[in-house]
Amino acid sequence: MSDLHRRVEEALAQLRPYLEADNGDVSLVEVTNDHIVRLRFLGACSSCSMSAMTLKAGIEQTILRMVPEIKQVVAVEDDDELREWGLSKGN
Repeated sequence: MSDLHRRVEEALAQLRPYLEADNGDVSLVEVTNDHIVRLRFLGACSSCSMSAMTLKAGIEQTILRMVPEIKQVVAVEDDDELREWGLSKGN
Protein backbone atom coordinates (compact mmCIF):
# COMPACT_ATOMS: atom_id res chain seq x y z
CA MET A 1 0.00 0.00 0.00
CA SER A 2 1.41 3.37 -0.98
CA ASP A 3 1.82 6.17 1.53
CA LEU A 4 -0.84 8.20 -0.30
CA HIS A 5 -3.29 5.28 -0.17
CA ARG A 6 -2.58 4.74 3.53
CA ARG A 7 -3.17 8.41 4.34
CA VAL A 8 -6.49 8.44 2.46
CA GLU A 9 -7.53 5.32 4.42
CA GLU A 10 -6.62 7.13 7.66
CA ALA A 11 -8.82 10.08 6.65
CA LEU A 12 -11.69 7.70 5.86
CA ALA A 13 -11.20 5.97 9.22
CA GLN A 14 -11.97 9.28 10.94
CA LEU A 15 -15.22 9.58 8.97
CA ARG A 16 -16.44 5.99 9.25
CA PRO A 17 -18.05 6.31 12.70
CA TYR A 18 -20.34 9.05 11.35
CA LEU A 19 -21.28 7.04 8.28
CA GLU A 20 -21.77 3.86 10.31
CA ALA A 21 -24.07 5.71 12.72
CA ASP A 22 -26.48 5.99 9.77
CA ASN A 23 -25.90 2.36 8.70
CA GLY A 24 -23.59 3.37 5.87
CA ASP A 25 -19.95 3.20 4.96
CA VAL A 26 -17.52 3.95 2.16
CA SER A 27 -14.72 1.92 0.62
CA LEU A 28 -11.65 3.17 -1.17
CA VAL A 29 -11.66 1.81 -4.72
CA GLU A 30 -8.43 3.45 -5.80
CA VAL A 31 -6.17 6.46 -5.75
CA THR A 32 -5.37 7.17 -9.40
CA ASN A 33 -1.96 8.17 -10.72
CA ASP A 34 -3.31 11.71 -11.17
CA HIS A 35 -4.31 11.79 -7.45
CA ILE A 36 -8.05 11.33 -7.79
CA VAL A 37 -9.69 9.28 -5.04
CA ARG A 38 -12.43 6.92 -6.23
CA LEU A 39 -14.85 5.71 -3.54
CA ARG A 40 -17.83 3.38 -3.38
CA PHE A 41 -20.68 4.13 -1.00
CA LEU A 42 -21.90 1.09 0.95
CA GLY A 43 -24.98 0.25 2.99
CA ALA A 44 -27.46 3.06 3.54
CA CYS A 45 -25.05 5.54 1.93
CA SER A 46 -25.37 3.80 -1.44
CA SER A 47 -29.02 4.79 -1.77
CA CYS A 48 -29.09 7.99 0.26
CA SER A 49 -30.29 11.12 -1.52
CA MET A 50 -27.73 13.14 0.48
CA SER A 51 -24.71 11.06 -0.55
CA ALA A 52 -23.50 13.69 -3.06
CA MET A 53 -23.48 16.30 -0.31
CA THR A 54 -21.80 13.89 2.09
CA LEU A 55 -19.15 13.24 -0.55
CA LYS A 56 -18.35 16.89 -1.31
CA ALA A 57 -18.97 18.62 2.02
CA GLY A 58 -17.71 15.90 4.33
CA ILE A 59 -15.58 13.21 2.80
CA GLU A 60 -13.80 15.23 0.11
CA GLN A 61 -13.07 18.15 2.41
CA THR A 62 -11.62 15.85 5.08
CA ILE A 63 -9.43 14.00 2.58
CA LEU A 64 -8.21 17.23 0.95
CA ARG A 65 -7.33 18.66 4.36
CA MET A 66 -5.48 15.54 5.52
CA VAL A 67 -3.93 14.59 2.17
CA PRO A 68 -3.32 17.83 0.25
CA GLU A 69 -1.83 15.98 -2.75
CA ILE A 70 -5.30 14.70 -3.63
CA LYS A 71 -6.99 16.73 -6.35
CA GLN A 72 -10.54 15.34 -6.29
CA VAL A 73 -12.77 12.72 -4.69
CA VAL A 74 -15.40 10.96 -6.81
CA ALA A 75 -17.91 8.20 -6.17
CA VAL A 76 -18.11 5.07 -8.31
CA GLU A 77 -21.78 4.31 -8.66
CA ASP A 78 -22.15 1.07 -10.60
CA ASP A 79 -20.38 -2.01 -11.90
CA ASP A 80 -20.25 -0.65 -15.47
CA GLU A 81 -18.29 2.36 -14.26
CA LEU A 82 -15.90 0.09 -12.37
CA ARG A 83 -15.33 -2.00 -15.50
CA GLU A 84 -14.75 1.18 -17.51
CA TRP A 85 -11.84 1.97 -15.17
CA GLY A 86 -10.57 -1.62 -15.35
CA LEU A 87 -11.55 -2.40 -11.76
CA SER A 88 -13.66 -5.01 -10.04
CA LYS A 89 -15.80 -4.94 -6.91
CA GLY A 90 -12.97 -6.50 -4.94
CA ASN A 91 -10.62 -3.56 -5.60
